[in-house]
Amino acid sequence: MNNFLLKRASAAAVTSAVLLAGLGAASGSTAIAAPTTATAACSMSVGSITAGGDIANTGVTASSPIKSSRAVGPHLFAPGLAKIASTWTTTVGVAGEDTTYGQVVVNGTLYYGEYGHDSTGKPTSSLKSLGVGYQGYKAIESSFYWGKTVRGSDYRLRGDGVLYRYGPNRQVTRYAGYSAVKTMALISETLTYDTFLALTNGGALYTIHIPTSTAAPTVKKVRASTWQKFDFLVAEKCGTQSTLLTAIDKDSGAAYLYAVGHANGAATVIQGLGKVPGTFKDPVYYLTTAEGTPSLFGE
Repeated sequence: MNNFLLKRASAAAVTSAVLLAGLGAASGSTAIAAPTTATAACSMSVGSITAGGDIANTGVTASSPIKSSRAVGPHLFAPGLAKIASTWTTTVGVAGEDTTYGQVVVNGTLYYGEYGHDSTGKPTSSLKSLGVGYQGYKAIESSFYWGKTVRGSDYRLRGDGVLYRYGPNRQVTRYAGYSAVKTMALISETLTYDTFLALTNGGALYTIHIPTSTAAPTVKKVRASTWQKFDFLVAEKCGTQSTLLTAIDKDSGAAYLYAVGHANGAATVIQGLGKVPGTFKDPVYYLTTAEGTPSLFGE
């Protein structure tokens, strides 16, 4: 298991212990909570890397009207060199330190990166090269499932349409035939499969269901057209089995929010929620999430 997955597995164990402790406390309580008639609106953090090489995050809430709030973080990269990024995940340590970590392609080199603060509040950051030769890649991502066990995979979509999956012990599986994919977002990470929502150059949406076994991926068409203006899809879990999706057109600087039901091919329900306030013209977008967040289950 690589360092990226080890960090997430360790945090998952801590989160499970906290949840179990909470359940134990609740079982001994006689207080009865009042029923609620409404649930909080789903939200997500859309991470980005600016043209100047700074980290930024835009919080998006699916309220009515939609709310957004952008904050710019540390400067990590030389201007204009960051190309694509995986999900970045934030963890908070027992001494108050915080770290946000993920992977990014910078000028053809794949890096594992971190930024945050130590226990005294001093800013920290680092970049570690994971390999070269990533010019022209369209997407990178890391899945992580945690339940009674933990499992993770790294994915790399090469410019010619070959999708690589790196499993346990760096076992590599190659899937050809994805040259039409423009970008994609992870929407499911389970014990037995991962699923991406992929956008093609022609504007169609597909799910790519990738078993953890040796079976071939299953591709299903979700929508035939009309999504071609978007350059990035950023997805976060909403409820127990749905997805909150931000679709970004960086040329116009516009982003739109969608509620996507549990994916089922052309029968998938997609509800447009409206335009997200703000300007979205950064060259790189990705999901920022927190350690301990339940695994994605959008398909």
